[in-house]
Amino acid sequence: QVQLEESGGGLVQPGGSLRLSCAASRNINIIGWYRQAPGNERELVADITNGDYTNYADFVQGRFTISRDNARNTVDLQMNSLKPEDTGVYYCRARGVLAKNAYYWGGGTQVTVSS
Repeated sequence: QVQLEESGGGLVQPGGSLRLSCAASRNINIIGWYRQAPGNERELVADITNGDYTNYADFVQGRFTISRDNARNTVDLQMNSLKPEDTGVYYCRARGVLAKNAYYWGGGTQVTVSS
């Protein structure tokens, strides 16, 4: 059974910080964080390999950090200097450990940046 769940979203003022966490069952590997704003397509925020190589979208501009905890099978996204345009639903994405062509989405967590 595949389990993939995000947590840590909420309401924050511009310039504030949030830490999102994604937890997964052991049969899948978390590969990244995505987000979707109302009326927009889902877009990559950051991804991370099993070797901890990381990649960030241009809009991140050094404000976010993605990190993996292999012992807990979690991937966190630390978000600093948040802007109103960072508002959206944040999703983590995972890939099957054995079935590498199988991809999964979590249910998402809402991030709202507003004064």
